[in-house]
Amino acid sequence: MNVLLPPGWPRPRGYANGVSARGRMVFVAGMIGWDAQGVFHTDDLAGQVRQALQNIVDVLAAGDARPEHIVRMTWYVTDKAAYVAAYPEIGRAFRELIGCYNAVMTAVEVSALVEDRAKVEIEVTAVVPD
Repeated sequence: MNVLLPPGWPRPRGYANGVSARGRMVFVAGMIGWDAQGVFHTDDLAGQVRQALQNIVDVLAAGDARPEHIVRMTWYVTDKAAYVAAYPEIGRAFRELIGCYNAVMTAVEVSALVEDRAKVEIEVTAVVPD
């Protein structure tokens, strides 16, 4: 994966403005903060993010992919203020489960998610090198 940074642009913190990659693509549907059996263990946003990220890691592994193959993430959160307030905890979970790298990311506040208890939903595209 190559990070795309136009000349003169500052390097963004925690994500990339663009990436290019070649290989086999793996698409992960929106993962929410419940476990493999569909059970929520917390209503805490940071806790749900941790579980959603673990779900992503598990689905990637099923596709012979790893977190470092992620090139794009889209986050849907139901409460922007809570998301911003949880940055430190979310960052710790992200580094522990996903690692440190530069994927393209978008975060969007939405009024609700299909699962009523869900506070976050994250979808991922990964590219496994040839």
